[in-house]
Amino acid sequence: MSNQERGRKSKVAIYWTIVGIIAAMIVVIQPVFAAETETIWDRFSSIMRDVYGHIVTISTIVAVTMAAVALIVRLVSRNQKAVDEATAWLKRIVITWIILNSLGFIVAYIQPLIAGGNFAG
Repeated sequence: MSNQERGRKSKVAIYWTIVGIIAAMIVVIQPVFAAETETIWDRFSSIMRDVYGHIVTISTIVAVTMAAVALIVRLVSRNQKAVDEATAWLKRIVITWIILNSLGFIVAYIQPLIAGGNFAG
């Protein structure tokens, strides 16, 4: 047998070895993926909950910081116009923060009503 034939048989053996390893991996990995029942909507829902959690955290930090500034201006300022503006900003901050935090409760209440395409309730 010549060196060329041995080299060719060696390449064929390596090829079939790789094909066998890949086939074995597919057989082993397939049941793992088949057991996964998470849909794209479940994944989207978990991502949106995570994003909403971050938004609520950031909005709370910003609201507390801005409310503290508005309160300091309201308490320290001798100018009545500045006090009135600080009070107006304080009201806006509180209302906006309540609305942002209420969105999560609204979605949590509405989601079971429309789950599975059952819009009638």
